[in-house]
Amino acid sequence: MDTQAARTQLEQMLREIDSTTATLEGEGAGESSELTHLTQHPGDVGTDIADNDREHALLDAEAVRRTEIEAALARIEDGSYGRCVDCGREIPEARLEVRPEAARCVDDQAKHEAAQD
Repeated sequence: MDTQAARTQLEQMLREIDSTTATLEGEGAGESSELTHLTQHPGDVGTDIADNDREHALLDAEAVRRTEIEAALARIEDGSYGRCVDCGREIPEARLEVRPEAARCVDDQAKHEAAQD
């Protein structure tokens, strides 16, 4: 994959993450919307907790994506973009087109994910 095209795509992804994060935070993601902890509907407490957890998970996922994208931009800068960080083989262009932030070939990514479990 052309590194300039990859850079453009990665930078666009960062802008989208920033926009999503700003929107979520602007809407009070992860904060309780209740004015008081006393509620007339006990079921609402469960809904609030679930919503809060979901919003935190979204913000955490965006933070992880941001880190992966920033790492890919750093690899472009140092000339290692497109090579697996584990085995050094070239990452297939089709994979980079779909996941320009990919740091590993498919085999090493599967090993990495298995080790995380």
